[in-house]
Amino acid sequence: DGGKFGERWAELCQVYGINVDLLKVEWGYAVDPQEVARRLEANPAIKAVLVQANETSTAVAHPVKELAAITKTKPNTILVVDAISALGGYPLPMDEWGLDIVVAGSQKAMMLPPGMAFAALSPKAWEFVKTSRCPKYYFDFAKQLKSQQKNQTAYTSAVTLTLGLMQVLGWVREQGLEKIFARNAKMARAARAAVQAMGLTMFSKQNPSDVLTAVEAPAGVDGQKVVAEMRKKGIWIAGGQAQAKGKIFRIAHMGYIDEQDLLGTIGALEIVLNELGYKVALGSGVKAAQEVLGKEA
Repeated sequence: DGGKFGERWAELCQVYGINVDLLKVEWGYAVDPQEVARRLEANPAIKAVLVQANETSTAVAHPVKELAAITKTKPNTILVVDAISALGGYPLPMDEWGLDIVVAGSQKAMMLPPGMAFAALSPKAWEFVKTSRCPKYYFDFAKQLKSQQKNQTAYTSAVTLTLGLMQVLGWVREQGLEKIFARNAKMARAARAAVQAMGLTMFSKQNPSDVLTAVEAPAGVDGQKVVAEMRKKGIWIAGGQAQAKGKIFRIAHMGYIDEQDLLGTIGALEIVLNELGYKVALGSGVKAAQEVLGKEA
C-alpha cells in the first residue's frame, strides 16, 4: 500500500473476505522487494502478492520484475499486478519476468473510454484458478476461458469498446511498442526537466513513472486550484487523491498525448502558477522540456 490504488487492493480483498497482510509504503516511494521477501518467509501461507505496476496516485513505478523473481521461487504464491496505467505505457513483459496475473483497463495508455478490463494469467495462476474457492460470478476466469475457447465471451461484451480497441491495437502495431515506450520515457524526462527548471519538486522520490509525473504544489498554492485553473485554459491535468489532495498535481504523458500536448501543458502551467502567486520565469519549463525533446531518444 503505497498509494490510493494500493489501498484499493486491500479494500477489494477485504470485501471478499480475504485476509490481508498490508505492507505500508510511504507515498512517493516504491516498495522494497526484500521487505516483501521477508514477509513471505515469515508467513508461508500467503497465496498472492498484489502490487501496482504503476501507482497512478503517486506516479511511482513499483519494481514488479524484482517481485516476480521472488514469487517465482514460491510455488504456493502468485504475483498479481495492477497494470491499469502501465499496460501500453512502458515495458511489462509478463512471460519474460514471470508475472502471474496482470489486470488492466481501457482508460489509460490503451486510449479508450473506461468500461473494459483485461486480464492475463500464467500457467501457475491457472492452477490456482482450478482450486479457488473465492466467491465469484461475472469475474470467473474458468467460465470465461471456456467461452473464449469457443471465440465467445461468457456475458455480453462491451461491443463499442471492442471496436475501439481494434483501432487502438492497429495504431500500436503501426507505431511499434518500442517506439511508443521510448516516446513516453522521453516525455517523462522532459516533464521532470521542466519541473526542476520551474523550481518545483517531484512527488515521486523513487522510480518515477514514465506515463505520468506527480508534482508537489509549491508552498501557499493549492494543488486543486492549479487543476481548476488549468481546465479554464482547456488543459486537463489531475489533482492529488486522499492524503495528497491539494498537495500535488499530476501530468500525464501516455497514449495519444504527444510532445506538443506536453509543451502546451507546461507553458500553461507556468502562467497558472504565476497567476496563483508562485513566480516562475515564463518559458523556463518549456525550454527545459524542449531541450530534452530535441535530443534523440
